[in-house]
Amino acid sequence: MAHSVEMPELGESVTEGTITTWLKEVGDTVEVDEPLLEVSTDKVDTEIPSPVAGVILEIKAEEDDTVEVGDVIVVIGDEGEAPASSDDSDKAEKAEEKEEAPKKEEKKSSGSGSGDATDVEMPELGESVTEGTITTWLKEVGDEVEVDEPLLEVSTDKVDTEIPSPVAGTLIEILAEEDDTVEVGDVIARVGDADAVAASDDDEDDEPAAEEEPAPKQEEKAAPKKSSGAGTKVEMPELGESVTEGTITTWLKEVGDSVEVDEPLLEVSTDKVDTEIPSPVEGTILEILAEEDDTVEVGDVIVIIGDADAAAEAEEPAEEEKPAPKQEEKKPEPKKEEKAEKKADSKNASAKVDNGGNVPYVTPLVRKLADKHGVDLNTIEGTGVGGRIRKQDVLAAVEGGAPAAASAASSSASKEQAEQPKGPRANWSTKSVDPAKAELIGTTQRVNRIREITAAKMVESLQTSAQLTHVQEVDVTRIAELRKKVKPAFVEKHGANITYLAFFIKAAAEALVSHPNVNASYDADAKEITYHEDVNIGIAVDTPMGLLVPVIKQVQDMNLADIAKTITDLAGRARDKKLRPDDLTGATFTVTNIGSEGALLDTPVLTPPQAGILGTAAIEKRPVIVTEDGIDSIAIRQMCYLPFTYDHQLIDGADAGRFVTTIKDRIEQGDFEADLDI
Repeated sequence: MAHSVEMPELGESVTEGTITTWLKEVGDTVEVDEPLLEVSTDKVDTEIPSPVAGVILEIKAEEDDTVEVGDVIVVIGDEGEAPASSDDSDKAEKAEEKEEAPKKEEKKSSGSGSGDATDVEMPELGESVTEGTITTWLKEVGDEVEVDEPLLEVSTDKVDTEIPSPVAGTLIEILAEEDDTVEVGDVIARVGDADAVAASDDDEDDEPAAEEEPAPKQEEKAAPKKSSGAGTKVEMPELGESVTEGTITTWLKEVGDSVEVDEPLLEVSTDKVDTEIPSPVEGTILEILAEEDDTVEVGDVIVIIGDADAAAEAEEPAEEEKPAPKQEEKKPEPKKEEKAEKKADSKNASAKVDNGGNVPYVTPLVRKLADKHGVDLNTIEGTGVGGRIRKQDVLAAVEGGAPAAASAASSSASKEQAEQPKGPRANWSTKSVDPAKAELIGTTQRVNRIREITAAKMVESLQTSAQLTHVQEVDVTRIAELRKKVKPAFVEKHGANITYLAFFIKAAAEALVSHPNVNASYDADAKEITYHEDVNIGIAVDTPMGLLVPVIKQVQDMNLADIAKTITDLAGRARDKKLRPDDLTGATFTVTNIGSEGALLDTPVLTPPQAGILGTAAIEKRPVIVTEDGIDSIAIRQMCYLPFTYDHQLIDGADAGRFVTTIKDRIEQGDFEADLDI
């Protein structure tokens, strides 16, 4: 008997949920309480378990559908009961069996002894991680490997890691190249006996037809991703829950450029995230239908990509003769030829560096940009997460010139500067100055999306909440001493720096649990207060695009090591435009580091419906009166102001004082060693 599973109640005042991921498919067998799907609401992301055991017969709602509480989302039947599309699935399974039969025969004939080669699949790399990008192969075909010996390095949006070999043997075949993005469960390599390689070679000699087998496989893989001759329409994708449009900030490609699958085409900004839009197909850009600064609705066509032949057909019939004049135009100009030769040399040098594996992993876009400008990636110090080289780093190297050239010209430049008279601005300070902003003087610029949204939200915040700022001073001397003592061991184990911000967030999270009226939201229209179950803290990150506030979820369950690593991850992805929409939602409180540029005090503006925001000012050494055993003395201590802005509609002044006092006491006690996980 079939059982209809309805969208359950997901919290107080929650009337609907958006399906983010189906964990099961039609025909799958499920147990009682086994997760069926993941659902997102404006308050929580959660998994929906199966209320019964059986077989999934029908899925009634797709991913990204918003479903009201009580609506049927899936039908589950008894074991043995076939789904509605069983005939089609049986046919598909039979077809797959036929396709897989030759592969199984190859495996059986490839090895000695057991004769089987082992498929190495892309493993699961973390919760909600569905794919990984191969950054570096550490082994080549024919190399011998031991059990658990690293085969390759893989990068995801959460972690960079090595994939070990599950068996001992010889690497027979590599099925995915560097920079390929592979889904979890896909086969990336095969490992077998040493004789299996020889056996497979003999088979190729004896059976010439076997040589032709890899070609159809490659064609099958490539065919779905290549664009048609008429051109593939690329639409503005869905960029997050409730996001209906995006503003094009930068086109990374032009008409006539060739693109690979998943190569970034353009940068798009929404009210929640800035991100790159990759190409869904391989081909040539035929037409760009939306310009920079245009706001485009989700689903609208923004670019058309076709085959190179399609681009040729779109031009005049005499197009075959066009390449010749271009080459002739370049030949009479020796300067251009010299530049082309220099660029070619730099490209070769850059390619050798990349292939040698000495350069940290960079995206295809960064590598292509470096090749284009002749930048040696070995000479660049990356500013991304873990020292990763970003597009901005390459552009900065191009503008600043090669380090070798700079060092060679330094002596002559210093002489020239000494000889030249000082200008009127010679003594002006350049500390914390961005030279690029000098170009803004005397111009009128359209605001970017982030600045536009920040301005609107801040004005709305001041108009809809009664904001007041409470300030206390805290002695962080013990924290400073603890950081100095444990920093080397912490970095070695966790790969992240233990910052003061991590201690403040940890103390704030504990205080929010102890003071639930601060970790709350006030609804004036409904006359209700919601006391949040989880402590989700937003951290203000200064980026070249503007202020972003990614969210650390469920901080109350984290230790200092977890918090420090999450801060590094979120801040890095914020600056690299790699944040996902859900990284910017769900905050119940915010902590902002106002002291990064030396501010001793500030009055942060909170973000409704949050009830408060805590600022951490600059830490500086000051003489302070210290009382020990009833005796006063003057000591040099490291002091910091903590401004706490709160909504007076929800929090009274005394409540604010008690909340900050709890944080101050936790910091001044400095007893965090058990939370460092070292």
